[in-house]
Amino acid sequence: MRFARSSTPGRLPGHGMPRVRDWPVWSLPPRVRAFVLLVICADLACTGVAAAAFRFSAGQLALFAALLACGAVTVELTRRAGEPAGVVKDVYAVWELPVVILLPVLYALIIPAIRLALTQWRVKRAPPYRRVFTAAAIGLAYGSASLVFHGILPAGGDPRGYLWRHPAMWLVAAGACGLTQWAVNQGLVLSAIRLADPATKIKATVLGREELHNDATELCAAVLVALGMTVSYLTLIIALPLATLLQRSIRHPQLLSEARADAKTGLLNAATWEREASAEVSRAVRTGSPLAVALLDLDRFKQINDTYGHLLGDEVLRQIAGAMTEVLRDYDLAGRFGGEEFVMLLPQTRAVDAFRIAERVRAHIARLPIYADGTPGSERVAVTASIGVAALDNGSGRELTELLAAADAALYRAKASGRDQVQMISTSRGLSAVRPPADEMPAAAFLRGAQLPAEDIEPGGGQLPDGAGLEDAVGDDSTAATSALAV
Repeated sequence: MRFARSSTPGRLPGHGMPRVRDWPVWSLPPRVRAFVLLVICADLACTGVAAAAFRFSAGQLALFAALLACGAVTVELTRRAGEPAGVVKDVYAVWELPVVILLPVLYALIIPAIRLALTQWRVKRAPPYRRVFTAAAIGLAYGSASLVFHGILPAGGDPRGYLWRHPAMWLVAAGACGLTQWAVNQGLVLSAIRLADPATKIKATVLGREELHNDATELCAAVLVALGMTVSYLTLIIALPLATLLQRSIRHPQLLSEARADAKTGLLNAATWEREASAEVSRAVRTGSPLAVALLDLDRFKQINDTYGHLLGDEVLRQIAGAMTEVLRDYDLAGRFGGEEFVMLLPQTRAVDAFRIAERVRAHIARLPIYADGTPGSERVAVTASIGVAALDNGSGRELTELLAAADAALYRAKASGRDQVQMISTSRGLSAVRPPADEMPAAAFLRGAQLPAEDIEPGGGQLPDGAGLEDAVGDDSTAATSALAV
């Protein structure tokens, strides 16, 4: 007997199961793959040891089933909202931490696997290795927490009976249990994330004020559920709607962020950017502070879409957003206006410094490693951008719309001058900074697109003299300088 060849490459004959060598886990970077497999194997080993010492009890199984049912209800309630990408915040510990506290360690090790299998089936399909790794990481965290809790209690003591004799010590043990679970889980998951992407900002991911507050609230709710379960299983009827409300409150900041952000790039969307930028411009005018606005437009983006497809075009947009985020400062505002056009607001920034920042963004984009099929070694896709900058100098009174119009005029000039460059308009005198012809370009030029004569460059790094706009230091390559752009 022989097997017929499968009609789907990489799948076993006779069914849709992929071959072991085709599992997505093998495509991970070696360090990430080794870490993921190590965590999974450690969880399996702990589960095996716990199973060998397990003693069945009908009462314990009933308690486990009740808490598992509450977790299943919570999973069902998330179906409509869906599961967000990235590090997911949820409230499942409200039901699972009481399992850790009140039941033998085997139950704590297997409950995340059951819940994530249900999530995979009912909410969202994800690569199986991610679900398995997450279940293993949470299982190890719960196992560690169980050891801490039962280590604090007297050996062989009943957690429910001990509560009534020593309530203060029981609460201390429960708190230590919750903190252990949080620390181990965060350590394992974030280690995998950092191995996959060393640039990940840990503080923004899990150590922000809102995130820590949500985690502390979840821990307190879990301890209260465990406390109530020692009185009566009917506590779950009261706890379930409260946990549902907590789940919604945790999702609220995420929903606000999604409402502010452009879905494709993660930058501010046009409406949010305009609202926040208007406030910044009003503040700068009121306080007499410098400020600049820059419009960025990708060069020949339609040609990239037509040649390589819209999926690569979307990847280009994401890479541009990443380049802007990397170059800009924390207090700068970057947004997407739509299509291939982006916008930046640079508070507390003089004209010359705004030009430098825009030039750094342009140069960073020109060096982006974007490949046609997504892998190094294949055809590199050349991506460039033209940027128009408008500066609000000290004491100027301008509206955001005027600055955007000026930046748009500068952007048009950058496109007309050959693309892949920065052009600028300073609003104090209404003159545009342009690039002189090559034969007139000074040797001590400090920026691409706008050049300073050598005598105007300060030894400290090319700052313009106080009170001088960029237009004072730039030549022009045509008679257009006699009819400079005004705003």
